[in-house]
Amino acid sequence: MVKIVVQIKATLENIEELRPSGPDFQWYFKFSCSNCGEVSEKWNYVSLTVSVPAQRGTAVNHFVSKCKLCARENSMSIIEDSIKSYLNDDQEKFKTIVTLDCRGIEPCDFSAREGWVAKAIDNGTEFTEVDLSENQWADYCDKIKQPVGIYQIEHKFQRVK
Repeated sequence: MVKIVVQIKATLENIEELRPSGPDFQWYFKFSCSNCGEVSEKWNYVSLTVSVPAQRGTAVNHFVSKCKLCARENSMSIIEDSIKSYLNDDQEKFKTIVTLDCRGIEPCDFSAREGWVAKAIDNGTEFTEVDLSENQWADYCDKIKQPVGIYQIEHKFQRVK
C-alpha cells in the first residue's frame, strides 16, 4: 500500500474557500500500473459513494481496475477524513486536498472538472457546481459587488508515509 496525496495550487480572486462538493464528488485520474508501467488511456473517476468490497479482508475500495497489459488487478481508496479545502491563505502554494491509498496503481494525472464549491470572501455568495475543466473559472458576486475567480490551477502528486 502506497499513500499518495493530491496537491493543488491556484490563484484565487475574491474567493475564501474552494472545496469538493461532498462525498459524491468525482475525482478524475489517469493511473499507471505499478507492476508494468502501463498508463490508462481514459480518465477514471473515483468517489466516496462508489465502493467495491475487497476480494480479501474487510477493506473497501473506491476504484478497482485490471491492467490491460499485465492483467494484474489493482485498487485504490480515498482516505475519507483527508479531504481538505483550498483556502485564500493557501494561494500560490501547493496544498494537499486528498490522500489516496493505492494498491498496484498510482495516479499520474488529475483533472479538476466540475462539482466544486467556491465561497466568496466577506461572507459572499457560495457558488455551487463550479466547473474547473478549463483550469479556470470566473463569475460575479452580487453580495460583495466584485468579480470572483479561480485561475492557474496546477496539481502534483506526492508519496507520504
